[in-house]
Amino acid sequence: MTLGPGYGETPLGFDELDALLPSVRNMLGEPVTKAAVYEIEQAYEEEVRAALAPAAGNGDLPVEELLTTATLRDLHARLYENVWTWAGALRTREVSIGVAPEQVAIELHASLGNLAWRWQHTPWTARELAMAVHAEAVRIHPFVDGNGRSTRLLADLVLLAARDDDDLPAVFDWAVDKVAYIQALRQYDQTRDSTELAALVGLTLID
Repeated sequence: MTLGPGYGETPLGFDELDALLPSVRNMLGEPVTKAAVYEIEQAYEEEVRAALAPAAGNGDLPVEELLTTATLRDLHARLYENVWTWAGALRTREVSIGVAPEQVAIELHASLGNLAWRWQHTPWTARELAMAVHAEAVRIHPFVDGNGRSTRLLADLVLLAARDDDDLPAVFDWAVDKVAYIQALRQYDQTRDSTELAALVGLTLID
């Protein structure tokens, strides 16, 4: 996913500034723009991805380990612990999307456990499983912010971990039409079928 037109120069709001680590705020100076923070987040994502993708691809980070609340929280923490105060913390307040805050931990544990069971007992492809993981996490919206980046990374790691021996190592190409993507997510919410999402989002081969 990329920044939309005009997004980059927008200054952070007061709530966002309060949640930004003082060291990052001092480094960036005033005003702190969304683009500047995005670039820092992107750099950390590349570091985390480079550290974890090989482990997922070679079996050291199996599907069963990835499909846990602890793993998703750890991913979120590693992505944001050097930027935001809320890194790795499950959401405790109401937002416009997602389940009620008191249900976040319960829903996440149940949904990831159900996906692990379905992976063992249904003829899913690795692509369908990984996209279902992403869609379930988006539906729950477990964090105050950073849900998209962390759940896309989790889906990429699951895709690498779940692939057959004959599959080439690949991750999702998330540069998709936003309207179609949101529509496919909504259909998943109704059907729990990730086929449309998996077909919509292409793949990118990695080394």
